Amino acid sequence: MTASALSRRRFLGLAALNSAAAVGMTAVSADPAAAASQGMPPFSPAIVIGTGYGAAVTALRLGEAGIPTLMLEMGQLWNTPGADGNIFCSMLRPDERSMWFKRRTEAPLASFLWLDLANRDIRPHAGVLDRVHHGDMSVFLGRGVGGGSLVNGAMAVTPRRDYFAEVLPEVDADEMYGTYFPRANAELGVNEVDRDWFESCRSYAYARLSRKHAEKAGFTTAFVPSVYDFGHLEREEAQEVPRSALASEVIYGNNHGKLSLDKTYLAAALGTGNVTIQTLQEVRDITRQQDGSYTLSVRELNPDGGVLAVRQISTRHLFLGAGSVGSTELLLRARETGRLPDLDEQVGQGWGTNGNVMLGRANHMWDTTGTLQSGMPALGIDNWDDPVHPVFAEIAPMPAGLETWASLYLAITKNPERGHFTYDATTDSARLHWAESQGQPSIDAAKALFDRINRANSTIYRTDLFGDTRAFENRFTYHPLGGAVLGKATDLYGRVNGYRNLYVTDGALIPGSTGVNPFVTITALAERNIERVLAEDFA
Repeated sequence: MTASALSRRRFLGLAALNSAAAVGMTAVSADPAAAASQGMPPFSPAIVIGTGYGAAVTALRLGEAGIPTLMLEMGQLWNTPGADGNIFCSMLRPDERSMWFKRRTEAPLASFLWLDLANRDIRPHAGVLDRVHHGDMSVFLGRGVGGGSLVNGAMAVTPRRDYFAEVLPEVDADEMYGTYFPRANAELGVNEVDRDWFESCRSYAYARLSRKHAEKAGFTTAFVPSVYDFGHLEREEAQEVPRSALASEVIYGNNHGKLSLDKTYLAAALGTGNVTIQTLQEVRDITRQQDGSYTLSVRELNPDGGVLAVRQISTRHLFLGAGSVGSTELLLRARETGRLPDLDEQVGQGWGTNGNVMLGRANHMWDTTGTLQSGMPALGIDNWDDPVHPVFAEIAPMPAGLETWASLYLAITKNPERGHFTYDATTDSARLHWAESQGQPSIDAAKALFDRINRANSTIYRTDLFGDTRAFENRFTYHPLGGAVLGKATDLYGRVNGYRNLYVTDGALIPGSTGVNPFVTITALAERNIERVLAEDFA
């Protein structure tokens, strides 16, 4: 497809998104009749559950192939300003837009100087960020059209080839790095920070300080590509455009600057005229009919709470893109309730945290991090070649609007521990089995790296950030992966074992780790898989 044709499709898709927002529609389509209907059809040739990275790729390619496709999204379309004129709220002033039906926000930093300054009481509402608790582990999830792309830090990192080959050895690395990773990066709008500007700007003083400390300890750093528009960020600092990354906007969405999926893949998918997105639709059950089609039981949600209706819709081709937790739960429920009894025993296995562990360091009074900090990271400490404790540590912001003398990091480690899900009939939900002790390898790896940095700089860990006195926080993950692993619960292209025309197309396919932020890998893998599926299953 030419760049002009793709641009036209994105323009049409963006127009459809804006039109839906303007009139409060829950159906989004470039086809006026489909958008105006506001009701779900009884049948769609293809259905994609979710609107995150894998789902968005799948919908675009189905739409381009001329296949009518319905996307079912549990969250809202985030395109309507609130009373303050903004679509999203900031981290410093969270309100009901922040979290998914919580009475109080649950930010990853639980405290500062042991005071809970980051969280506030809020009205329960269909907010943009969810934190799902499973005993010793909680998982952050994006809720809305665009999924996790709405709430992540935009770090668009292609994994190291040798580690990708280790994690998914049966996937052709030549194809991935020659075709699908470049395609994903181009479609996502990945860009890099201007190096000269980086060295002199206020926005990344905190990152330059961490780089200085890392280099003093003998470590190297690497610039990180992003789907946040760094040109926009430069203009933010110059006060030429409204601020977003420089206005403490990260985990509850960005009002400006970020190329979330609703501006890239999803806009292009809608622009084909063959894709419709239905919002506030929660898929609960999947049943296979005798003719081979699938029937879904779908709850229509009220954004202020409650279920408005329960409907049935059928499809010939069903793609699960509800994320590692969501897709795995749908499959487990279907297997254990007898609706899809022939699902593989591997469903629910191979889950991991991508080795996530967060920590902070206390700097000397003369080492300031700055009162203006970009919420979009641009630098990481790269110690992945360490044969014992490989780590890639994102240099994260603490955009509090004041000097904190604190450096924050999200370390991604090579943790071999894996959890698994089982179905709990009493709650009709999937339960993750993960013990806090399974995160210890991640802590050991991060500690080995940052002990050296602290020794070299005569600094110490912060122990006031996580609600108690621990220096390392490994009780949550931003990067849930696994549960329906490629080549185990599915074939090598995401086709679910035991059931024709049923597919997984998201992070559930990846066995627990990518070594970097995973969304580029999820996107590229989805590009690879849907290309094969279209060629063989829709012929």
